[in-house]
Amino acid sequence: MDTRGTRDDRGGFVRVKRSPGKLIAASLVALVVLLAVCPAAGGRGAGVTIGRLKYRGGGDWYANPTSLPNLLTALRDRTAIDVADRPVTVAPDDDELLVCPIVHMTGHGRVAFSDAEAKALREYLTRGGFLWADDNYGMDRSFREGIGKVLPEASLIELPFDHEIYHSFSDCPYGLPQIHEHDGGPPHGYGIFHKGRLVVFYSFNTDVGDGMEDPEVHHDPPEKREAALRMGVNIVVYALSN
Repeated sequence: MDTRGTRDDRGGFVRVKRSPGKLIAASLVALVVLLAVCPAAGGRGAGVTIGRLKYRGGGDWYANPTSLPNLLTALRDRTAIDVADRPVTVAPDDDELLVCPIVHMTGHGRVAFSDAEAKALREYLTRGGFLWADDNYGMDRSFREGIGKVLPEASLIELPFDHEIYHSFSDCPYGLPQIHEHDGGPPHGYGIFHKGRLVVFYSFNTDVGDGMEDPEVHHDPPEKREAALRMGVNIVVYALSN
């Protein structure tokens, strides 16, 4: 398997290119770059981390506090990726955003980006970053408006079930799992592409983040939690390998 790590020209995160396969052998390269850019990352445990996006507007960006730690544990247990012990909270214009190969956002309320934040987030995404937005019921309209400010020339399009994001590590032949239904009908996975690369993935009417939380939070059955974690692992593996 041909696996190569490259460094962003601003000293940012690692992108991994690989031939088809299930495992990613990028942990040592990612560790070196992460510690070189941000020595304080050692306090989280050395390795690739996930950023939790702190946004303006009044929405609860801090929702689902146990979801990302549980996702990092699943990545550590199931893949060859060297991951940090915990996620890091970043705003769109934080320098530390550049050491996060993937950032995640969720919430129930309003999402807003200032002009400077929209510009910074756009630069992050167009230079190789990846945003996973997971609607926790209530942020759909404002998220669409906010991401339109970040990438005004692009559109959210629904991804087909055969897209690689649903098969990058585990096979999810029917796309996103239905964890919690809020808006009626099945879940939807939308994407935004920049120069042919998927830079934003938006999971809607599913609450994958709820499913990744500790069991006692939502009392979801084990099969739903497993489906959510499998999807979360797929998204991270996809983000690191494309």
